[in-house]
Amino acid sequence: MAAIFCFSILGTGWSASAAQIPEIQRRGYLNIAVKDNLRPLGFKDASGNLQGLEIDLAKRLAADLLGKADAVKLQPVMNRDRLSVVLDKKVDLAIARVTATNSRARLVSFSVPYYFDSAVLVTKDTSIQQLKDLAKQKIAVLQNSSTIAQVRYYVPNAELLGVNSYEEARERIESSAAVAFAADASVLSGWVQKYPEYRLLPIKLSTEPLSVVMPKGLQYDDLRRQVNEAIARYTAEGWLEERIKYWGLL
Repeated sequence: MAAIFCFSILGTGWSASAAQIPEIQRRGYLNIAVKDNLRPLGFKDASGNLQGLEIDLAKRLAADLLGKADAVKLQPVMNRDRLSVVLDKKVDLAIARVTATNSRARLVSFSVPYYFDSAVLVTKDTSIQQLKDLAKQKIAVLQNSSTIAQVRYYVPNAELLGVNSYEEARERIESSAAVAFAADASVLSGWVQKYPEYRLLPIKLSTEPLSVVMPKGLQYDDLRRQVNEAIARYTAEGWLEERIKYWGLL
């Protein structure tokens, strides 16, 4: 069986381009932009192989659209490029933790959701069991993130501590400068897998759909239809739910 093609953006460049279904079938593979540093959605394992929920989805789409799970070139992408690589026709699809929003939908098309992300809280303080336990406590939040408003709504009397990265948030908790950190469940699920002394509070502060990014244009109608039908089927059959649980996502 052919190996799955994985390219790094740096050094190799973006030689591939978006295509319509007939062309994709002729060339025999899908070009899909993914994350390679975001456990458990898309990341490299100890052997350097891409793993995660979004990698599973990319392979499943390749199997359904082309008949082989390895008929896909997975191209790692930086956050800032997740939409542009589709807009610029450098890939067919992007499955890279992209939240479907109205503003983004003016530029690209979105599939039906494959996962509903949410803002949650992570802590290693065993006394914190529910939101009321965070009253007057310090909670770390990413600077300028939408999570700030959500935490203020649900825990209005908490003190918010702005941080610039997930690593800084962990440093604040480790130094007892903060008791918890509020951010996206998809990212914090990987956090607790890496640092098992932490746990997620089973409380969702928001719900945001993660969707496959697809190109606009009538010529891509068939591609969009096939992707949407496939994801709807994975949901109905329980395959997506099983993979979400497998990867430890809420």
